[in-house]
Amino acid sequence: MADNRRMQDADAIIIGGGHNGLVCATYLARAGLRVLVLEKRDLVGGAAVTEEFHPGFRNSTASYAVSLLNAKVIEDLKLHDHGLNIVERPLPNFWPLSTRPGDFLKFHNELEDTQEEIAKFSKADATALPGYYDAISNAADFVRDLVLETPPNFGGGMHDLWRAIKTANSFRKRSFSDQQILFDLFTKSAAAFLDAWFEHTSVKAAFAFDSIVGNYASPHMPGTAYVLLHHVFGDVNGEKGKWGHAIGGMGAITQAMARAAQAEGVQIRVESAVGNLVVEDGKTTGVRLESGETLRSPIVASNVDPKNLFSNLVAPADAPPVFASRMDHYQCGSGTFRMNVALRELPDFPCLPGTQHADHHSAGIIIGPTLDYLEDAYLDARRFGWSQAPVIEILFPSTIDDTLAPAGAHVASLFCQHFSPNLDRKGGWDLNREAAADLIIDTVNQYAPNFRDSVIARQIHSPADLERKFGLSRGDIFHGRLSLDQIFAARPALGSAAYRMPIPGLYLCGSGAHPGGGVTGAPGHNAAREIIRDWRRR
Repeated sequence: MADNRRMQDADAIIIGGGHNGLVCATYLARAGLRVLVLEKRDLVGGAAVTEEFHPGFRNSTASYAVSLLNAKVIEDLKLHDHGLNIVERPLPNFWPLSTRPGDFLKFHNELEDTQEEIAKFSKADATALPGYYDAISNAADFVRDLVLETPPNFGGGMHDLWRAIKTANSFRKRSFSDQQILFDLFTKSAAAFLDAWFEHTSVKAAFAFDSIVGNYASPHMPGTAYVLLHHVFGDVNGEKGKWGHAIGGMGAITQAMARAAQAEGVQIRVESAVGNLVVEDGKTTGVRLESGETLRSPIVASNVDPKNLFSNLVAPADAPPVFASRMDHYQCGSGTFRMNVALRELPDFPCLPGTQHADHHSAGIIIGPTLDYLEDAYLDARRFGWSQAPVIEILFPSTIDDTLAPAGAHVASLFCQHFSPNLDRKGGWDLNREAAADLIIDTVNQYAPNFRDSVIARQIHSPADLERKFGLSRGDIFHGRLSLDQIFAARPALGSAAYRMPIPGLYLCGSGAHPGGGVTGAPGHNAAREIIRDWRRR
């Protein structure tokens, strides 16, 4: 084995320097493997990067908020020692419902304050809120316990049987009421689930928003209740269910991860796009770069999404036909349009006037006032290619992070739904992206009439841009739909959920593996554990 090792360029190669790839690489190096990370862009971080998009204005380019980043990963990699600083949002969320004074909804960090806000619309909904929070919190605890577990493989051996028993026992130990809520969350639509708790359409919309984030779906579609749950199992600085901001933007997370990886001896190469996986005698033996260079390693872990991996990097003849067919039909496309905007001033919402920094300017500001509005946004995209009244989450990170914009100016992150992943219009997204961006600006302007005139510059990422720039198939920010047939033991497919792909030596370490999308670090953590186990057996 020693002679073979000397002939290899690395013990393990990671395709893609996104956050999960860096996490996986660090754990592998700590276990004694020689690890090489290959990144196609000129900087690491994948979709979690901070870039200057206009002179003096920097922002998180794609992913834009912190909550799901796993606490164990933060601790194990000592990310705070490597410069990471995460602060909690002063106010979680703000919904301008119209331009009428006082017609808004705020969610606070304190339950009683949020109840007071909701009572403006429905006293019954305010009364129901503590029970809803308890139900969601208990369900999130169940999911949180599974995040760092390897799912069982159907048809596997004793390890997989034991994993299945552990999961079943975790479910069995919960009260019948909690079991029923979990079953509902995994099978129902967000709208149907919320109907059991609330009556007012704006209150329902406030909670249903999470069900369509990165999910090309109506809140009335079965499975959206789970996507709602997926967004609430995280924490910020030990506070469950909170959202925060990394000082310096999302790139501060991945730069800290890169420093942690390099401190363990990981070699990182940028501008090194992988052209294809090298398979010999049915086993992974390395990769070939687009430049033609071949790098040899018995282990390759892919941080690119599984559809991209098996459509573009793995030769059809090297994958088992049944699995290859499954990947051909793997569901991707989150219906997301992403913009970054440089601003002269903060928006003035007539429902809560003022351009001077107030607590609502540091919240997640969501344009999606009713459940019907969320539904129509999806239906529009199916009919016309994009929503005529899009759902938009706006963040002004410069209100809590003065490293991002010049004094007195601001940057905005606009995360928008729904925009068809495959636009069926002449010219596709390349000829229609500016028109869609104009519509987004105009939509915000309807709720904050100074917004359009305050724009200095904008950076546009249509679904096609997200695919080209970040390698996200059909612009899917989650590396694949979070539907019942593509989560846990079925992610990315039944029989291949334990991070091992059906080509010996090939592993999946990105968000296309359990527990799925978001900046969590968990797929990288879990994949590394399985790789190390196999390595030690060798």
